[in-house]
Amino acid sequence: MVKRANRKSSSAHASRGAGSVRIIAGRWRGRKLVVQDAQGLRPTTDRVKETVFNWLSPYLPGARCLDVFAGSGGLGFESLSRGAAWTQFCEKNPAAAKQLRDNLAQLGAENAQVDSTDALALLATPPQNGPFDVVFVDPPFHQGLLNDTLAALENNGWLAPGACIYVEAESELDDYHVPGSWHCHREKRAGQVNFRLYFNDKA
Repeated sequence: MVKRANRKSSSAHASRGAGSVRIIAGRWRGRKLVVQDAQGLRPTTDRVKETVFNWLSPYLPGARCLDVFAGSGGLGFESLSRGAAWTQFCEKNPAAAKQLRDNLAQLGAENAQVDSTDALALLATPPQNGPFDVVFVDPPFHQGLLNDTLAALENNGWLAPGACIYVEAESELDDYHVPGSWHCHREKRAGQVNFRLYFNDKA
């Protein structure tokens, strides 16, 4: 999961892998996966990931996961490594989406799919194969996407009863709207990032 920086990459630089993300734990522990330098994508830090997955560890085995603004796929790959039954990645940047597919093939992971489409377009209709148990929401900063994304998840049937929703946002964005059936289970700040774990209490 990534943030879009304001800088622009040269076409030559954008055509190759600019770095990597590391899987922290699980069956692929220590594996590094290529990240495309597509318009300045920046993965979630290991420090934040470690905290988030400590929170989520009881809920991942056998879970259906959705990585809404997938980018590098760091959160989705970590979920698969730690026992998720299925992970769906959504990433509209074509180069980043292709890299996600390449990394899944490298890992031999067949329990996942990548949708190369706009997140809000995907969430505008109900999911084809049922709701999700764990959802990661880490939209690009300063683009006003968070409220619409959370509303679409709630209103269009994407959340299973008791679902966990992880939300990562810029630190100054502290007043986004959360559906009334959600409650904040954990929250923390790291540098310029606020991250929270919500539970969906709707039966």
